[in-house]
Amino acid sequence: MDYAAKRSAETKFYLLAALGGLVSAIGVGAALYMEHHGHAVTGMNNQIVWGLPHVFAIFLVVAASGVLNVASIGSVFGKTVYKTRGQLAGLLCFAMLAAGLVVILLDLGRADRIMVAATHVNLTSVFGWNMILYPGMFAIAFVYMWTLMEKRMYPYSKAAGFAAFIWRLMLTTGTGSIFGFIAARQAYQSAVVAPMFIIMSFAWGMAVFMVVQKAMYLWNGMALHPAIRNRFKRLLATFVAAVFYFVAVYHLTNIYYAKQTAFEQFILLDGGIFPQLFWGGWLVAGTLLPLALIFLPGLKDMPGSATLASLLIIVGAFCQLYVFIIGGEAFPLEIFPGMTAGSSFFDGRIDHYSPSLPELLLGIGGIGIAFTMVVVGVHVLKFLPEDDVAKLEAAGALAD
Repeated sequence: MDYAAKRSAETKFYLLAALGGLVSAIGVGAALYMEHHGHAVTGMNNQIVWGLPHVFAIFLVVAASGVLNVASIGSVFGKTVYKTRGQLAGLLCFAMLAAGLVVILLDLGRADRIMVAATHVNLTSVFGWNMILYPGMFAIAFVYMWTLMEKRMYPYSKAAGFAAFIWRLMLTTGTGSIFGFIAARQAYQSAVVAPMFIIMSFAWGMAVFMVVQKAMYLWNGMALHPAIRNRFKRLLATFVAAVFYFVAVYHLTNIYYAKQTAFEQFILLDGGIFPQLFWGGWLVAGTLLPLALIFLPGLKDMPGSATLASLLIIVGAFCQLYVFIIGGEAFPLEIFPGMTAGSSFFDGRIDHYSPSLPELLLGIGGIGIAFTMVVVGVHVLKFLPEDDVAKLEAAGALAD
Protein backbone atom coordinates (compact mmCIF):
# COMPACT_ATOMS: atom_id res chain seq x y z
CA MET A 1 0.00 0.00 0.00
CA ASP A 2 1.49 3.36 -1.05
CA TYR A 3 1.68 6.37 1.25
CA ALA A 4 -1.42 8.12 -0.17
CA ALA A 5 -3.59 5.00 0.18
CA LYS A 6 -2.30 4.40 3.70
CA ARG A 7 -3.01 8.00 4.67
CA SER A 8 -6.53 7.75 3.22
CA ALA A 9 -7.18 4.55 5.18
CA GLU A 10 -5.98 6.21 8.38
CA THR A 11 -8.27 9.18 7.77
CA LYS A 12 -11.26 6.90 7.23
CA PHE A 13 -10.45 5.03 10.42
CA TYR A 14 -10.32 8.17 12.54
CA LEU A 15 -13.54 9.47 11.01
CA LEU A 16 -15.38 6.21 11.70
CA ALA A 17 -13.95 5.98 15.23
CA ALA A 18 -15.00 9.58 15.90
CA LEU A 19 -18.49 8.88 14.55
CA GLY A 20 -18.83 5.81 16.74
CA GLY A 21 -17.53 7.71 19.76
CA LEU A 22 -20.01 10.53 19.16
CA VAL A 23 -22.98 8.15 18.89
CA SER A 24 -21.80 6.34 22.04
CA ALA A 25 -21.46 9.62 23.94
CA ILE A 26 -24.99 10.66 22.91
CA GLY A 27 -26.28 7.35 24.25
CA VAL A 28 -24.50 7.81 27.57
CA GLY A 29 -25.84 11.37 27.75
CA ALA A 30 -29.38 10.07 27.22
CA ALA A 31 -28.86 7.57 30.05
CA LEU A 32 -27.65 10.32 32.38
CA TYR A 33 -30.68 12.43 31.45
CA MET A 34 -33.04 9.56 32.31
CA GLU A 35 -31.16 8.88 35.55
CA HIS A 36 -31.41 12.52 36.59
CA HIS A 37 -35.09 13.03 35.72
CA GLY A 38 -36.27 9.48 36.43
CA HIS A 39 -38.27 7.11 34.26
CA ALA A 40 -41.03 9.71 34.06
CA VAL A 41 -39.25 11.04 30.95
CA THR A 42 -39.54 7.62 29.28
CA GLY A 43 -42.55 5.79 27.92
CA MET A 44 -42.21 3.07 30.55
CA ASN A 45 -44.51 2.65 33.54
CA ASN A 46 -45.38 0.15 36.27
CA GLN A 47 -46.58 -2.43 33.75
CA ILE A 48 -44.12 -1.90 30.89
CA VAL A 49 -40.80 -1.84 32.70
CA TRP A 50 -38.66 -3.08 29.80
CA GLY A 51 -38.81 -0.54 26.99
CA LEU A 52 -37.01 0.17 23.75
CA PRO A 53 -33.48 0.09 25.29
CA HIS A 54 -34.10 -3.54 26.25
CA VAL A 55 -35.03 -4.34 22.66
CA PHE A 56 -31.60 -3.03 21.58
CA ALA A 57 -29.84 -4.73 24.49
CA ILE A 58 -31.41 -8.16 23.97
CA PHE A 59 -30.66 -7.99 20.25
CA LEU A 60 -27.00 -7.20 20.94
CA VAL A 61 -26.63 -9.94 23.56
CA VAL A 62 -28.40 -12.62 21.49
CA ALA A 63 -26.59 -11.68 18.27
CA ALA A 64 -23.26 -11.64 20.16
CA SER A 65 -23.81 -15.26 21.08
CA GLY A 66 -24.82 -16.18 17.54
CA VAL A 67 -21.99 -14.42 15.74
CA LEU A 68 -19.52 -16.71 17.50
CA ASN A 69 -21.19 -19.55 15.60
CA VAL A 70 -19.08 -18.55 12.60
CA ALA A 71 -15.92 -19.31 14.58
CA SER A 72 -17.37 -22.54 15.98
CA ILE A 73 -18.14 -23.87 12.50
CA GLY A 74 -14.48 -23.45 11.64
CA SER A 75 -12.85 -24.74 14.83
CA VAL A 76 -15.32 -27.30 16.14
CA PHE A 77 -16.75 -28.65 12.87
CA GLY A 78 -13.58 -28.24 10.81
CA LYS A 79 -15.03 -26.18 7.96
CA THR A 80 -12.02 -24.54 6.32
CA VAL A 81 -13.87 -21.55 4.85
CA TYR A 82 -14.93 -20.40 8.33
CA LYS A 83 -11.55 -20.79 10.04
CA THR A 84 -10.14 -17.51 8.71
CA ARG A 85 -13.17 -15.71 10.12
CA GLY A 86 -12.88 -16.95 13.68
CA GLN A 87 -10.96 -13.93 14.99
CA LEU A 88 -13.41 -11.42 13.52
CA ALA A 89 -16.34 -13.43 14.93
CA GLY A 90 -14.71 -13.37 18.37
CA LEU A 91 -14.19 -9.60 18.20
CA LEU A 92 -17.83 -9.06 17.20
CA CYS A 93 -18.95 -11.29 20.08
CA PHE A 94 -16.92 -9.24 22.55
CA ALA A 95 -18.11 -5.90 21.21
CA MET A 96 -21.80 -6.71 20.95
CA LEU A 97 -22.02 -8.49 24.30
CA ALA A 98 -20.28 -5.58 26.03
CA ALA A 99 -22.51 -3.03 24.29
CA GLY A 100 -25.69 -4.93 25.14
CA LEU A 101 -24.77 -5.18 28.82
CA VAL A 102 -23.87 -1.47 28.92
CA VAL A 103 -27.33 -0.58 27.59
CA ILE A 104 -28.99 -2.79 30.20
CA LEU A 105 -26.91 -1.30 33.01
CA LEU A 106 -27.55 2.30 31.94
CA ASP A 107 -31.26 1.59 31.60
CA LEU A 108 -31.44 0.38 35.20
CA GLY A 109 -31.17 3.94 36.50
CA ARG A 110 -28.67 2.88 39.18
CA ALA A 111 -25.88 1.18 37.26
CA ASP A 112 -23.74 1.04 40.42
CA ARG A 113 -26.19 -1.45 41.93
CA ILE A 114 -24.76 -4.08 39.61
CA MET A 115 -22.10 -4.64 42.28
CA VAL A 116 -24.79 -5.94 44.61
CA ALA A 117 -25.92 -8.49 42.03
CA ALA A 118 -22.31 -9.45 41.28
CA THR A 119 -21.37 -10.04 44.92
CA HIS A 120 -24.67 -11.58 46.07
CA VAL A 121 -25.58 -14.07 43.33
CA ASN A 122 -29.05 -15.56 43.76
CA LEU A 123 -28.89 -18.96 42.09
CA THR A 124 -32.66 -19.42 42.42
CA SER A 125 -33.17 -16.56 39.94
CA VAL A 126 -32.58 -16.70 36.19
CA PHE A 127 -31.23 -13.15 36.47
CA GLY A 128 -28.71 -14.48 39.00
CA TRP A 129 -27.54 -17.11 36.53
CA ASN A 130 -26.61 -14.36 34.09
CA MET A 131 -24.10 -12.98 36.59
CA ILE A 132 -22.19 -16.19 35.89
CA LEU A 133 -23.03 -16.70 32.23
CA TYR A 134 -22.02 -13.26 30.93
CA PRO A 135 -18.57 -12.99 32.63
CA GLY A 136 -17.99 -16.62 31.68
CA MET A 137 -18.72 -15.79 28.04
CA PHE A 138 -16.16 -12.97 28.10
CA ALA A 139 -13.54 -15.26 29.66
CA ILE A 140 -14.11 -18.19 27.31
CA ALA A 141 -14.26 -15.95 24.23
CA PHE A 142 -10.98 -14.32 25.31
CA VAL A 143 -9.25 -17.69 25.68
CA TYR A 144 -10.72 -18.84 22.36
CA MET A 145 -9.40 -15.77 20.54
CA TRP A 146 -6.02 -16.26 22.21
CA THR A 147 -5.79 -19.79 20.81
CA LEU A 148 -6.63 -18.46 17.33
CA MET A 149 -4.13 -15.58 17.43
CA GLU A 150 -1.17 -17.26 19.15
CA LYS A 151 0.56 -20.00 17.14
CA ARG A 152 1.73 -21.82 20.27
CA MET A 153 -1.86 -22.02 21.51
CA TYR A 154 -3.45 -23.03 18.19
CA PRO A 155 -3.48 -26.77 19.03
CA TYR A 156 -5.93 -25.93 21.80
CA SER A 157 -8.25 -23.93 19.55
CA LYS A 158 -10.63 -26.82 18.93
CA ALA A 159 -11.09 -27.47 22.65
CA ALA A 160 -11.54 -23.75 23.32
CA GLY A 161 -13.97 -23.49 20.42
CA PHE A 162 -16.00 -26.40 21.73
CA ALA A 163 -16.14 -24.80 25.19
CA ALA A 164 -17.26 -21.51 23.62
CA PHE A 165 -19.91 -23.35 21.59
CA ILE A 166 -21.39 -25.03 24.68
CA TRP A 167 -21.17 -21.89 26.82
CA ARG A 168 -22.89 -19.65 24.32
CA LEU A 169 -25.74 -22.16 24.04
CA MET A 170 -26.05 -21.93 27.83
CA LEU A 171 -25.90 -18.13 27.69
CA THR A 172 -28.63 -17.83 25.07
CA THR A 173 -30.72 -20.40 26.93
CA GLY A 174 -30.35 -18.25 30.04
CA THR A 175 -31.37 -15.12 28.16
CA GLY A 176 -34.42 -16.84 26.70
CA SER A 177 -35.28 -18.36 30.08
CA ILE A 178 -35.52 -14.87 31.60
CA PHE A 179 -38.74 -14.60 29.63
CA GLY A 180 -39.75 -18.27 29.54
CA PHE A 181 -39.69 -18.62 33.34
CA ILE A 182 -41.65 -15.46 34.17
CA ALA A 183 -44.98 -16.55 35.59
CA ALA A 184 -46.27 -12.98 35.93
CA ARG A 185 -46.30 -12.52 32.13
CA GLN A 186 -48.40 -15.19 30.49
CA ALA A 187 -47.28 -13.99 27.06
CA TYR A 188 -43.72 -15.09 27.82
CA GLN A 189 -44.10 -18.27 29.83
CA SER A 190 -43.33 -21.13 27.44
CA ALA A 191 -40.73 -23.89 27.14
CA VAL A 192 -40.31 -22.99 23.45
CA VAL A 193 -38.79 -19.59 24.23
CA ALA A 194 -35.28 -20.82 25.16
CA PRO A 195 -34.64 -22.89 21.97
CA MET A 196 -36.31 -20.12 19.96
CA PHE A 197 -33.75 -17.65 21.30
CA ILE A 198 -30.93 -20.03 20.42
CA ILE A 199 -31.93 -20.31 16.77
CA MET A 200 -32.62 -16.55 16.62
CA SER A 201 -29.06 -15.99 17.81
CA PHE A 202 -27.74 -18.10 14.93
CA ALA A 203 -29.71 -16.12 12.33
CA TRP A 204 -29.06 -12.66 13.77
CA GLY A 205 -25.38 -13.31 14.47
CA MET A 206 -24.81 -14.58 10.93
CA ALA A 207 -26.62 -11.56 9.48
CA VAL A 208 -24.49 -9.14 11.51
CA PHE A 209 -21.32 -10.98 10.51
CA MET A 210 -22.18 -10.82 6.81
CA VAL A 211 -22.84 -7.07 6.99
CA VAL A 212 -19.56 -6.38 8.83
CA GLN A 213 -17.60 -8.64 6.49
CA LYS A 214 -19.07 -6.86 3.46
CA ALA A 215 -18.14 -3.48 4.91
CA MET A 216 -14.56 -4.64 5.55
CA TYR A 217 -14.18 -6.01 2.03
CA LEU A 218 -15.48 -2.76 0.52
CA TRP A 219 -13.11 -0.79 2.74
CA ASN A 220 -10.13 -2.76 1.40
CA GLY A 221 -11.31 -2.94 -2.22
CA MET A 222 -11.81 -6.70 -2.07
CA ALA A 223 -14.61 -9.03 -3.18
CA LEU A 224 -15.81 -12.22 -1.54
CA HIS A 225 -15.52 -15.34 -3.68
CA PRO A 226 -19.00 -16.24 -5.09
CA ALA A 227 -18.83 -19.83 -3.80
CA ILE A 228 -18.06 -18.61 -0.27
CA ARG A 229 -20.80 -16.00 -0.47
CA ASN A 230 -23.32 -18.60 -1.62
CA ARG A 231 -22.35 -20.89 1.24
CA PHE A 232 -22.94 -18.09 3.76
CA LYS A 233 -26.26 -17.23 2.12
CA ARG A 234 -27.56 -20.79 2.27
CA LEU A 235 -26.59 -21.16 5.91
CA LEU A 236 -28.24 -17.84 6.72
CA ALA A 237 -31.42 -18.95 4.93
CA THR A 238 -31.45 -22.18 6.93
CA PHE A 239 -31.31 -20.24 10.18
CA VAL A 240 -34.02 -17.82 9.05
CA ALA A 241 -36.31 -20.71 8.12
CA ALA A 242 -35.66 -22.31 11.50
CA VAL A 243 -36.58 -19.06 13.27
CA PHE A 244 -39.83 -19.03 11.30
CA TYR A 245 -40.55 -22.58 12.46
CA PHE A 246 -39.98 -21.82 16.15
CA VAL A 247 -41.98 -18.58 16.07
CA ALA A 248 -44.83 -20.42 14.36
CA VAL A 249 -44.72 -23.19 16.99
CA TYR A 250 -44.69 -20.59 19.78
CA HIS A 251 -47.82 -18.86 18.49
CA LEU A 252 -49.62 -22.05 17.48
CA THR A 253 -49.01 -23.45 20.97
CA ASN A 254 -50.51 -20.30 22.49
CA ILE A 255 -53.51 -20.46 20.15
CA TYR A 256 -54.12 -24.07 21.16
CA TYR A 257 -54.63 -23.09 24.82
CA ALA A 258 -57.89 -21.28 25.51
CA LYS A 259 -56.31 -19.05 28.16
CA GLN A 260 -53.90 -17.64 25.55
CA THR A 261 -56.42 -16.97 22.79
CA ALA A 262 -57.03 -13.38 23.87
CA PHE A 263 -53.30 -12.64 23.91
CA GLU A 264 -52.78 -14.12 20.44
CA GLN A 265 -55.69 -12.10 19.07
CA PHE A 266 -54.13 -8.99 20.60
CA ILE A 267 -50.60 -9.61 19.34
CA LEU A 268 -51.57 -10.87 15.87
CA LEU A 269 -54.76 -8.95 15.01
CA ASP A 270 -56.06 -6.24 17.34
CA GLY A 271 -52.96 -4.85 19.05
CA GLY A 272 -52.31 -1.85 16.82
CA ILE A 273 -48.56 -1.47 16.27
CA PHE A 274 -47.79 -5.04 17.35
CA PRO A 275 -49.59 -6.88 14.51
CA GLN A 276 -48.13 -4.37 12.03
CA LEU A 277 -44.60 -5.05 13.23
CA PHE A 278 -45.19 -8.80 13.40
CA TRP A 279 -46.69 -9.31 9.94
CA GLY A 280 -45.04 -6.47 8.06
CA GLY A 281 -41.78 -6.05 9.94
CA TRP A 282 -40.79 -9.56 10.99
CA LEU A 283 -42.65 -11.89 8.59
CA VAL A 284 -42.52 -9.92 5.32
CA ALA A 285 -39.44 -7.67 5.66
CA GLY A 286 -37.41 -9.86 8.01
CA THR A 287 -38.23 -13.37 6.74
CA LEU A 288 -39.91 -13.64 3.33
CA LEU A 289 -37.97 -10.91 1.53
CA PRO A 290 -34.55 -12.17 2.71
CA LEU A 291 -35.44 -15.71 1.62
CA ALA A 292 -36.55 -14.34 -1.74
CA LEU A 293 -33.27 -12.43 -2.12
CA ILE A 294 -31.35 -15.62 -1.38
CA PHE A 295 -33.25 -18.12 -3.53
CA LEU A 296 -35.34 -16.47 -6.25
CA PRO A 297 -33.79 -16.27 -9.74
CA GLY A 298 -33.23 -12.68 -10.76
CA LEU A 299 -32.84 -11.59 -7.14
CA LYS A 300 -30.21 -13.96 -5.76
CA ASP A 301 -27.64 -12.87 -8.38
CA MET A 302 -28.33 -9.17 -7.89
CA PRO A 303 -25.27 -7.28 -6.55
CA GLY A 304 -25.57 -6.75 -2.82
CA SER A 305 -28.47 -9.21 -2.44
CA ALA A 306 -26.78 -11.03 0.46
CA THR A 307 -26.05 -7.79 2.31
CA LEU A 308 -29.58 -6.49 1.73
CA ALA A 309 -31.02 -9.78 2.98
CA SER A 310 -28.84 -9.55 6.09
CA LEU A 311 -29.92 -5.98 6.79
CA LEU A 312 -33.58 -6.94 6.40
CA ILE A 313 -33.10 -9.83 8.84
CA ILE A 314 -31.66 -7.39 11.39
CA VAL A 315 -34.64 -5.05 10.89
CA GLY A 316 -36.98 -8.01 11.31
CA ALA A 317 -35.15 -8.99 14.49
CA PHE A 318 -35.86 -5.61 16.07
CA CYS A 319 -39.51 -5.86 15.04
CA GLN A 320 -39.78 -9.35 16.50
CA LEU A 321 -38.20 -8.33 19.81
CA TYR A 322 -40.40 -5.24 20.07
CA VAL A 323 -43.51 -7.38 19.61
CA PHE A 324 -42.29 -10.10 21.95
CA ILE A 325 -40.92 -7.95 24.79
CA ILE A 326 -43.16 -4.90 24.81
CA GLY A 327 -46.27 -6.59 23.45
CA GLY A 328 -45.91 -9.26 26.11
CA GLU A 329 -45.79 -6.60 28.82
CA ALA A 330 -48.63 -4.54 27.40
CA PHE A 331 -51.06 -7.46 27.60
CA PRO A 332 -52.26 -7.97 31.19
CA LEU A 333 -51.90 -11.16 33.17
CA GLU A 334 -55.18 -13.06 33.29
CA ILE A 335 -55.36 -13.82 37.02
CA PHE A 336 -58.97 -14.98 36.99
CA PRO A 337 -59.72 -16.73 33.66
CA GLY A 338 -63.13 -15.91 32.27
CA MET A 339 -63.57 -12.90 34.54
CA THR A 340 -62.73 -9.20 34.26
CA ALA A 341 -60.35 -7.80 36.90
CA GLY A 342 -59.75 -4.12 37.54
CA SER A 343 -58.42 -1.78 40.21
CA SER A 344 -56.97 1.69 40.69
CA PHE A 345 -53.64 0.27 39.45
CA PHE A 346 -55.14 -0.54 36.02
CA ASP A 347 -54.95 -4.29 36.61
CA GLY A 348 -56.47 -6.28 33.78
CA ARG A 349 -56.14 -3.47 31.24
CA ILE A 350 -54.05 -3.43 28.09
CA ASP A 351 -51.33 -0.83 28.53
CA HIS A 352 -49.86 1.54 25.95
CA TYR A 353 -46.24 2.41 25.37
CA SER A 354 -44.63 5.13 23.28
CA PRO A 355 -40.82 5.15 23.30
CA SER A 356 -39.25 8.48 24.20
CA LEU A 357 -36.28 10.08 22.44
CA PRO A 358 -33.85 9.36 25.32
CA GLU A 359 -34.74 5.67 25.14
CA LEU A 360 -34.08 5.59 21.41
CA LEU A 361 -30.78 7.45 21.82
CA LEU A 362 -29.65 5.05 24.54
CA GLY A 363 -30.38 2.06 22.30
CA ILE A 364 -28.57 3.63 19.34
CA GLY A 365 -25.74 4.49 21.72
CA GLY A 366 -25.33 0.77 22.37
CA ILE A 367 -24.96 0.18 18.63
CA GLY A 368 -22.39 3.00 18.64
CA ILE A 369 -20.37 1.31 21.39
CA ALA A 370 -20.26 -1.98 19.50
CA PHE A 371 -19.42 -0.14 16.26
CA THR A 372 -16.54 1.75 17.87
CA MET A 373 -15.08 -1.37 19.48
CA VAL A 374 -15.18 -3.25 16.18
CA VAL A 375 -13.67 -0.37 14.16
CA VAL A 376 -10.78 0.04 16.62
CA GLY A 377 -10.31 -3.72 17.00
CA VAL A 378 -10.23 -4.37 13.27
CA HIS A 379 -7.78 -1.49 12.73
CA VAL A 380 -5.40 -2.55 15.49
CA LEU A 381 -5.59 -6.33 15.19
CA LYS A 382 -5.94 -6.65 11.40
CA PHE A 383 -8.81 -9.14 11.48
CA LEU A 384 -9.68 -8.93 7.78
CA PRO A 385 -10.78 -12.41 6.58
CA GLU A 386 -8.55 -13.39 3.65
CA ASP A 387 -9.11 -16.60 1.71
CA ASP A 388 -6.50 -18.59 -0.18
CA VAL A 389 -8.90 -19.43 -3.02
CA ALA A 390 -6.45 -21.67 -4.88
CA LYS A 391 -5.81 -23.73 -1.75
CA LEU A 392 -9.52 -23.95 -0.96
CA GLU A 393 -10.35 -25.08 -4.49
CA ALA A 394 -7.61 -27.70 -4.40
CA ALA A 395 -8.98 -29.05 -1.12
CA GLY A 396 -12.53 -29.05 -2.51
CA ALA A 397 -13.69 -26.66 0.20
CA LEU A 398 -15.52 -24.47 -2.32
CA ALA A 399 -17.50 -27.27 -3.92
CA ASP A 400 -21.29 -27.09 -3.49
